Amino acid sequence: MKILGVDPGLRTSGYAVITPHERDVQVIDAGTITADEKLPLAERLEQIFTEIETLLDEHHPSVMAVEELYAHYKHPRTAILMGHARGMFLLAAARRGIDVQGYSATRVKKSLTGSGRAGKEQIQLAVMTQLNLAKLPSPPDVADALAIAMCCWNEQARENIVL
Repeated sequence: MKILGVDPGLRTSGYAVITPHERDVQVIDAGTITADEKLPLAERLEQIFTEIETLLDEHHPSVMAVEELYAHYKHPRTAILMGHARGMFLLAAARRGIDVQGYSATRVKKSLTGSGRAGKEQIQLAVMTQLNLAKLPSPPDVADALAIAMCCWNEQARENIVL
């Protein structure tokens, strides 16, 4: 089983592919998808979609874990723009029949650190520690994607133990 964790963004999206390995998790791939800010919105979305399809073709994940939309009343435009990118990930998954799991940022943070209010640095450190990485995952988009994938894995492992 492979889990693709996604931190969607219109400029930069973080992604991470993990797989269970014995009693641990192994990172298969992690990085960013970047869209050219100078292009019109439709062309940027096409860039994102093409990169996602390449990732899916390369890794064949069984689950895509995606951060849910967060809308702060002071910045609704941010949520709308993020929603465009998130839609590209959801569309690519749906076209391939990949199960999609959505997680709120606070749920992801709590799953990894025990606190739903953990900061970016705490998430990076938790991801580095839990995945036995040699250095902090960077940029933060990658750390967030790894955290989202780990949250999905933690919840699926918990469900399997309960069942």
